[in-house]
Amino acid sequence: MTTYRNISQRALVLALSVAAVAGSLAVGGSGVAAAVEGQGARGIVWEPCGQVGGPVGQECGELEVPLDYRKPGGKQVTLAVSRVRGERPGARRGVLLMIPGGPGGSGVQALTRKGAALQREMDGAYDLVSFDPRGVGGSTTASCGLDADDRYLANMRSWPGPDGEIGENLARSRRTAEACDENGGPVLRSLTSANEVRDIERFRQALGEEKLSAWGTSYGTYIGAVYAQKYPSRTDRWVLDSSGDPDSTRVERGWMANTSRAVEDRFPDFAAWAAHPDREAEGLRLAERPSDVRSLYLTLAAKLDREPKESTTEGNPLTGGMLRQAFLGGLYADTNFPQLARLVQAAQDPAATPVLTPDVAQPARDEDAAVTMAVVCNDVRWPSSVAGYARAMKDDRARYPLTAGMPRNVLPCAFWKTGPAEKPTRITDRGPSNILMIQSLRDPSTPYFGALKMREALGDRARLVTVDQGGHGMYLANGNACGDSKVTTFLKTGERPEKDVYCAS
Repeated sequence: MTTYRNISQRALVLALSVAAVAGSLAVGGSGVAAAVEGQGARGIVWEPCGQVGGPVGQECGELEVPLDYRKPGGKQVTLAVSRVRGERPGARRGVLLMIPGGPGGSGVQALTRKGAALQREMDGAYDLVSFDPRGVGGSTTASCGLDADDRYLANMRSWPGPDGEIGENLARSRRTAEACDENGGPVLRSLTSANEVRDIERFRQALGEEKLSAWGTSYGTYIGAVYAQKYPSRTDRWVLDSSGDPDSTRVERGWMANTSRAVEDRFPDFAAWAAHPDREAEGLRLAERPSDVRSLYLTLAAKLDREPKESTTEGNPLTGGMLRQAFLGGLYADTNFPQLARLVQAAQDPAATPVLTPDVAQPARDEDAAVTMAVVCNDVRWPSSVAGYARAMKDDRARYPLTAGMPRNVLPCAFWKTGPAEKPTRITDRGPSNILMIQSLRDPSTPYFGALKMREALGDRARLVTVDQGGHGMYLANGNACGDSKVTTFLKTGERPEKDVYCAS
C-alpha cells in the first residue's frame, strides 16, 4: 500500500503503503453512522462486462452513494461496482469483497485480473464483488487541473535534488495544493478513507447481504480494518494482505515514513539475485557481490541526479529520481528483477538507451493524481513547517540512502487548504475473532514492523501468517504455496490457525 503508491497495481503513495478513519464515523456525533445504517441503498442494475483474460460472467453496474453522509438525501456520487457470481449456488457461502489498494486502486480492474484465480480457489462458493472507490476509474472523479509535469510519478513523489535540495519539491507541493483547492470542489474533499468505509457499507446493503467476507490488499487492509472496527457484526471472514501501521495519529504520513526502512529491508533480495553467478548466463549479473550491487545502484542514482540520461521516451530522460521510483515499484515482486537489472545496465552503458516503464515514463491521469493526493491529505493533518521537512529529509537521507530522503520530504499535504473533516479511527481488539493477516517479511511498501503494529492492535481478533520472502501483496501473487493455502482454507472453510504461523520461502 502504498501512500503515493500504485504503479499498475500501485497508484502512488507510498504507497504508499495503512491505518485509521473516523472515531465514530460521524462528524461531531453519531449522525453519519445513523445515516449509513438508516438509508437503504438503491439497487444495482447489472450488465455483462467480461474482458479477455478476465473471469467468465463478470458483470458491472453503478451504485449511488451520498457525496456527504451528513446529508444523505443530498447530492449523490456514483460508484462503479462489479461482480462474478459463484458457480455453485447450492454451496454458496455469501459474498467475498475485494478491497483495492492505493489510495487510487481500481477494484473493478482487480476483479478482472484476479477473479478467475480467486474463483478457482473458492470452488465457486462465493459471489466475488469489488468496486472503484469514489475518485477512481469508473466512479465519480475529481480533478486538480495539474500540468503534465506535475503528474509524473517521480515528481509526485518528492525526490530531493542532487545534494538534498528541496526547493523544487516545495514549489511543486504548493502549486499542487493550490490547484487542488481551486479545481477539486466538494468531490475532492469527500475523498477520504472514512467515506470509502461508509461506501462499502452501502454496497453491502445494496447487495442485500447480512455480512461480507473480504480480501483487502495494501491500503485495502486499512480500509478493511476500519470497516471491521466500525461494523464488526457485518464481517464474516476477513483477510488483510500486506498491512501497515494503524497509528491513528499519522495514518498515511506514517506509511510514507516507513518506506525508507522497508526498502532497505527488501533491497538485499535484489542485490543477492543480481550478484548470483546464475545471472552471468542470462547477461544480467551486475556485480560479483551483493554489497557491490548496492554501491553501484547508489553511485548510478547520484550520477543521474546530476546528468540525466536520454531514454526511449522522447523528452523524458532517466533521472536519479526516476531510477529510484522504478525500483520502488519493481521491488514489489521478484519477477520484476530482470527488468530492473536491464534498466541499471542501460543507464550505465554509454551506447544504450534506457527503456522506461509506462508508470515512470508517462504522467498519471489528472483524476488519478487527484484521488491519490486527496485521500492522503484529507485523512490526517500534516506538519506545515518547511524547516521541519528539511531536517527530517536530511536525517532520513543519511540513515536510509536508498530512498534519498524522499519518504520524509514535503508533499502537497503540507500546504493543503482544508483540514481533516474527522478524526481517524483507532483500531482495537474489540470485535469478533475472524481476521487473518498475511505478510511478507521484506515488504518494500508496507513493512513487516508496521504489520506487527496492526497485529498488536487487533489482539485476539486476528492471526498472522508470516511469509519468509520479499514482495508486496502475498495471496495469489508471490507464489508462496504455504501462505496461499492458509488464506484459501480460511476463506473456504473458516478454519484459521490457532496461533500465528510462519511460512518458509
